[in-house]
Amino acid sequence: MTVETDSHGRLYLSKDVRDKYGEKYHVVEYEDKIELIPIADDPLAAVREAAGELRETPHEEIENAIEEEAAKDAGRTDE
Repeated sequence: MTVETDSHGRLYLSKDVRDKYGEKYHVVEYEDKIELIPIADDPLAAVREAAGELRETPHEEIENAIEEEAAKDAGRTDE
């Protein structure tokens, strides 16, 4: 998809894009590009949904899983 800004610098997104991603975006600036990150209408609900079953998982279990994955990535296992 290609879009252009108008004479006031406004960028218009199609209705399909707005329906899919919403009306609010965070603009991330890089040296050679920008990125639009959709902002959820209810950010806390979006985090809860993304966390899914992790919400009920003790943090120690999550930390152990992270350590095990990091050990695998480093090429070693403690098993």
